[in-house]
Amino acid sequence: MGAPLLRRRLLLSLALLAACCAGASVAAAPRLSPNYYRHSCPRVERIVSDVIAAKQRANPSTAAGTLRLFFHDCFVNGCDASVLVSPLSSDTAPERAAEINLSLPGDAFDAVGRAKAALESACPGVVSCADVLALAARDLVAILGGPRFPVALGRRDSARSDARDVEGNLPRTNMSARAMVRLFAGKGLTAREMVALAGAHTVGFSHCAEFAHRIYGYRGAAGHDPRLNPEFARALQRSCEGYRTDPTVSIFNDIVTPRDFDEAYYKNLPHGLGLLASDAAIWEYSPTRVFAQRYATNRTAFFEDFAAAMQRLGAVGVKTGRQGVVRRRCDALD
Repeated sequence: MGAPLLRRRLLLSLALLAACCAGASVAAAPRLSPNYYRHSCPRVERIVSDVIAAKQRANPSTAAGTLRLFFHDCFVNGCDASVLVSPLSSDTAPERAAEINLSLPGDAFDAVGRAKAALESACPGVVSCADVLALAARDLVAILGGPRFPVALGRRDSARSDARDVEGNLPRTNMSARAMVRLFAGKGLTAREMVALAGAHTVGFSHCAEFAHRIYGYRGAAGHDPRLNPEFARALQRSCEGYRTDPTVSIFNDIVTPRDFDEAYYKNLPHGLGLLASDAAIWEYSPTRVFAQRYATNRTAFFEDFAAAMQRLGAVGVKTGRQGVVRRRCDALD
């Protein structure tokens, strides 16, 4: 056999071997699965559920806060529990110290921390904080009467958290619907999924500072954002009067059924009862209004789409295998 032919066959063999190994590497990469902890921590869902339910009974604001926490985590560098790191435990400012995250409620952080502590007692060093947060958000939606859906597990926690990563990755309350659609698209989520996830505003509350520009000093004869129901706007002006001296003053996002996970949020929008400017924007923009209209009249459609969107959200930028770690405490980088 001539040297050139032998050399070509050797190169071909090496190329095939490399391709084979590369394929094996991809196949071996861990994937998210509802059964990820079947052997390593078989009671993971029960443990999280019990802790979260107890926390919600003691502090009813836990559910909405945890949903918001899950969203803020996943939209900044993926669902990796980086938003849970406390500024008190870090030498540099973590995500939680970013301005937009300062209003994230303590009850939500406490709920995840309690569930993680219970899991560390049952199966130490096994379940990630990112998975705890995903399970907690799902369970709390169900507790409030919303849909229950399977959660794929196997996320790893980030070994870093930096407040500088936050800006530009989270929607602002005064964003246009078009801008929000672009932001969600950058995370791999559709306009339909964006509107379904916005339905989380059917529970929880917003601080007056988040919508004060709609009710005070607004140019125009009405003195408030004309998209607001006039009676609602006047009530907001009265309720938020002292918000500058007391920044904790807040209003339910859904004033009709604020404690129930239902479709009322969407029903409120055409009547000028959307609290945030971003809520009103969803109704004004035809590519998003079409989904809001559907959900307003079809709870089943909303629940199905919300569940699917939460599953998609929970897969944004996840870290698996050696891409991340399993932190023993959710509020600190080990």
